[in-house]
Formats: sequence, C-alpha cells, structure tokens
Amino acid sequence: MRARWICCVLFTFALSGTAIAQDGSSEGLPRMELEELSALIGWDFEAPLTTVEVAEGLYVIFGVGGNVAVSIGEDGVMIVDDQFPEMVPKINEAIAELGGGSVDFAINTHWHFDHAAGNKVLGPAGSWIVAQENSTEMMAKDNDINLASFIYRQEAYEPEARPVISFGDRMTFHFNGGDIDLIHAGAAHTEGDLVVIFREHNAIHFGDVFNNTGYPFIDADNGGSIDGMINFCQAILAEIDDDTVIIPGHGEITDVSTVESYIDMLSTVRDRVMALITEGKSLEEIQAAGVTADLTEQYGDVSLSLGFLDRVYTSLTK
Repeated sequence: MRARWICCVLFTFALSGTAIAQDGSSEGLPRMELEELSALIGWDFEAPLTTVEVAEGLYVIFGVGGNVAVSIGEDGVMIVDDQFPEMVPKINEAIAELGGGSVDFAINTHWHFDHAAGNKVLGPAGSWIVAQENSTEMMAKDNDINLASFIYRQEAYEPEARPVISFGDRMTFHFNGGDIDLIHAGAAHTEGDLVVIFREHNAIHFGDVFNNTGYPFIDADNGGSIDGMINFCQAILAEIDDDTVIIPGHGEITDVSTVESYIDMLSTVRDRVMALITEGKSLEEIQAAGVTADLTEQYGDVSLSLGFLDRVYTSLTK
C-alpha cells in the first residue's frame, strides 16, 4: 500500500548520469514529458485502487499519485486531491462501492499534477473545485517544476478544471455532520499548500507538506522552502492533538509522532546544510558530505537524499 514517492525515483535517476545543475538552478536540465515520467516512476494507471476506512464516513483511496481522502455522508461527497484524469473513473467507482454518489467538492491540497490533474475530469462533470488562492493562480498558467534532475512542464488547466472557490489562510466547510477546516499556514512545499482537518473524525490530510515515504520534494522554484515546510508543520501541530489520524500526501496513514520525527529531520538537515553553506561549500560538496548518513534507517539511503539536498540548498540560497 506504500506509494512510491516521486522524489526517491527521481533522485536515484539523477545518479545515473543525468545532468544536474551544481548550483541548484534549472539551467541545462533536460525536460521530461508525463509519459516518460510515468514510465520512469512505474505509475500504472491500470492498477487497482486500495481503500482504507479511517472512521465511519471517512476513507483514504490509494492509487497513482497523491492519497485521496473521501468524506461520504448526508450532504454528499467531498474528496481531497484527485490524482490523474485516468484515475478519476476508478475513484468514482470506489466511492460508489462505499455508498457515495458523484463528487460534490474536490479540494486540491496544492496545484501539482499528481494531486490535481483529476480536476480535468471532475470540473467539467460538475464538481466544485476548491484550492488556496496561490494554487488557483498557478493552475491558470504554465509552470516549470524543477525536479532536481530534470524539468517537468505543467501546462495551464482549462478554466472548467480550475478552482471555483479560493481562500487565503483559512475556511471551514460545515459538511456531513461536522466541521472541515482548510488551513494555509504559509508557503511550504509550494506557495499554495493547504491541509484539511476533519474535526468530527479527528483526522487530517496533510498534502505534500508531509510525505510518509522518505525525503520530501520541495518546489523551491515555485515558492517552496525548507523553512516554510518546518514552520507549516509546526503551525498545524498546534491545530491537532496526539490522537489525530495523519493522512500524508504520499504513503501510509500514520500518527502525530511520525510528523514530529519528520519535523526533527527537516530541522536537522536544514541546520547542517546551512552550516556548510556558511562555510562556503558548494551544492556538490554538500551532497558529498554525508549530511543524511545517520537518517538512512528511517528515510532511505543517502543517494535518495541528493535531490532533497538540492532543493534545501536552493531554498536556503535564494
């Protein structure tokens, strides 16, 4: 059930001879289309979905791309993130099997293609799409995503696939018998991240600000930063309690202690990289310095951290 997160594959790919800009910039990086990216990562749009019940009326669907939270009740169906257009029919089938109807609201935790491209099907079908205002702006234009070893070009969504509801810092749905809070605690993974807290179920969908499959990806060219990731996570911990169920952007459902360990990792890597930057070290020297050598048991081999270090370095030197 553990999703293979894009960072691990891409950063391993970076070691295989693909050019990497040693200053963390996108200059000279090759571009990759979605078909190539899917083949590289091993995304299988024909694979079956897996559904897990969090509590009565709240579920998580694991498929291709980000985790999908589903609220089903007397008011209808709300989902958080919607993966890819190819996956939406499967998601709809899974919701029908759970007793739900068509999707009334689709909340995007951010604008990246593996979490929001399903908008292209849901929007025209009549779902109300919701996002933080910065993500809404990003979906209206073409954007380059620097994945450390290459560039992926995410093209603007058609108007009917864009959010019809946007907000700044916070909004609340009174839906399916409880309050559902959407919170933007500043730029983090991107400039337009939000979390969704299902207060009745004491559960939260973190989006890609929290990744439970290894080192995260920070979109440092589009507003993301290591400091923002840390600050965002810390702010959200103040909104929940020790018993809150954690739904990450990728990976298995977990608990608050895992998020606390994740924040410690982010802070440790940030401090180590900043110290080396202060010493005048280059990105290449920092990547060779074994900054993450003592984190391999929980987060993976040092080779899997190289792209993460690239994005940390970039965010700290911007």
